[in-house]
Amino acid sequence: MTAKLTAALREAPATVPAFAALALFVVWATDQAGYPVTHWGPGGLIVLVLLGIALGLVRLRVAEVPVPVRIALGALAAYTALSFLSILWAAAPGDAWDGANRTLLYLLVFALFACWRQPGASAALLLGSWTVALIALAVFTALHVNAASSASLQTLLPGGRLVYPTGYPNANAAQWLMAFWPALLLARSDRLPVGVRGLLAGGAVLLAEVALLSQSRGSLYATPVMLILVFALLPGRIRTFAVLVPVAAGIGAAAPAVLRVGDHLNNGAVTPATVHSATAASFAAAITVGLLVTLGAAFETRSTFSETSRRRLRSGLAAIAIATLVAVLAGGLVAAGNPVSRVKQGWDSFKGGYASASTGTRLVSGLGSNRYDFYRVALDEFLAHPLVGIGADNFQQQYLVHGRSQETPRYPHSVELRTLTQTGVLGALLALVGLAGALLAAARALRRADPLARHVAAAALAGFAYWLVHGSFDWFWEFAGLGAPAFAMLGLACALAPSAAPRRRERGRSSVPPRLLIAACALVALAAAASLAAPWLSQLQVQSAARIWTKAPQTAYARLDDAASLNPLSDEAYLVAGSIALRYGELARADHEFSLALVRIPHDAYATLELGAIASARGERSVALVLLERVARLEPRDELARQALRLVREGRRLSIDELNRSILLEAEQLA
Repeated sequence: MTAKLTAALREAPATVPAFAALALFVVWATDQAGYPVTHWGPGGLIVLVLLGIALGLVRLRVAEVPVPVRIALGALAAYTALSFLSILWAAAPGDAWDGANRTLLYLLVFALFACWRQPGASAALLLGSWTVALIALAVFTALHVNAASSASLQTLLPGGRLVYPTGYPNANAAQWLMAFWPALLLARSDRLPVGVRGLLAGGAVLLAEVALLSQSRGSLYATPVMLILVFALLPGRIRTFAVLVPVAAGIGAAAPAVLRVGDHLNNGAVTPATVHSATAASFAAAITVGLLVTLGAAFETRSTFSETSRRRLRSGLAAIAIATLVAVLAGGLVAAGNPVSRVKQGWDSFKGGYASASTGTRLVSGLGSNRYDFYRVALDEFLAHPLVGIGADNFQQQYLVHGRSQETPRYPHSVELRTLTQTGVLGALLALVGLAGALLAAARALRRADPLARHVAAAALAGFAYWLVHGSFDWFWEFAGLGAPAFAMLGLACALAPSAAPRRRERGRSSVPPRLLIAACALVALAAAASLAAPWLSQLQVQSAARIWTKAPQTAYARLDDAASLNPLSDEAYLVAGSIALRYGELARADHEFSLALVRIPHDAYATLELGAIASARGERSVALVLLERVARLEPRDELARQALRLVREGRRLSIDELNRSILLEAEQLA
């Protein structure tokens, strides 16, 4: 195995920079899933450098890259360019720049993993290493929760849902389950060592149990969709079923103890013994399943069956699989009752928003959330701007105006609606062409003669598919620690596709001079680096100013000026500077800073509200009325804005300190 792996690395030297990128993704997984720009901004620069190293050290023969992969790269590059162009018509160009940069990051990741052909062994090393790293992180997370005090548990599992380490429970569940599917499908491969297969199977159980701690209803609904996709589209169904049975049994055995942790925390009745029982049950189930799969794999490897015996074994497993499917469907129908009534009940709960009270486990509490309202606004904005959309990551301002809930979502909570709403039909078509090209290349990889290559391609596709399915009703595009591994897995599946046959260059055919091509690539790389670096450096300056303003306000102002210069499209630096000025009672400076913020983002409700409050405090009632009435149009459901407007209409002056205390209290309650 070692000799085969060494030969594979010599055959595919691009594996080394790809491995470095996977290490970066694991780092992101340990802290907020790469969500802050201070994480994915420098990470994007690292991926750009890794891609440059691969291009410089490993010769890329474009003619040998499969045609579907070239189509995917071209379409995704065009979609990235459209995202950057959307800055021109976006209401919040700074947010559009961030959205375009994140799209650029995913394009770079896909190119790094898709452009160079991978043999099965090196691809297995890449995918297996990332999966095992996530399993190790899940082990650490389980032990960290187990060792936490009662007070710490309230921080780790607010409302009974685990948020560590991503900060968002649904992203938490997705992070573990994106690794669960590659672990499960790699564990079925008879081309891997038996010990590795047992480790992956046991790890799959632990990944699922840690995901259950987040009580994500999205993961609950995404799982049956994934099961259908895996068994309907991926080859090796009998082997998949044979591994899935012990893994599912292990998950089911430990699940009640795991779910009790969240339920008891939500009811204020959690004890350390509850957490210890869940941890012990999870590890016991994982170890048991790992040993069973190891023994089964060893028996399979050492036993010699005749072809007749193999056919009988496959027929027997197929019969058991069919019987299990029938039993599961029958049990589901019995549990669900009348399917028409269940669908109607689910639709009503989906439209009705969050239930005022619920009993039992959150996972079976229905579909209630504000996503129906998010999707309604997103579709309305798409219909109003159908061709090229409203601009990347520009959903929040539209929802503040047209939404009905008290939430203030920055994103529409769906990767499909994000694409339609923010880049229009043109962006959706480009994304679909890119996805179709990549999936076509991956489908060819599933028909490779090398069994290990087929198994790795299937496992990588399953990991990407989970991100896409669960991301269809959540905002996972914005978590680079989820999106980057997803596009890496899609690219890895493409890299396993058979190479295109090299074409002979026709005599006399014109071509771009190499030096000119290198210069053009260098210019594009420099532009990409500048685009990724500027918002990141700007945010570092904003964060630095926020840390030091109480001790060194003038230094903080200077750093915020630098931040505004580094990111000329965002108003954040001016908003922070204006807020600091208000804390020191510097109304003239605050008025100047908030006015500069409105120059960049004319529809910013917060800057307009603060300017209205400043005008009221100065006794400029007519100016304050104009500004506060504008805030009421920008955020018609904001009670603070409506109350401020009522006070000014009654002839009273606003207290800026009281207003800002109320804003802070409201923000803390929403958080």
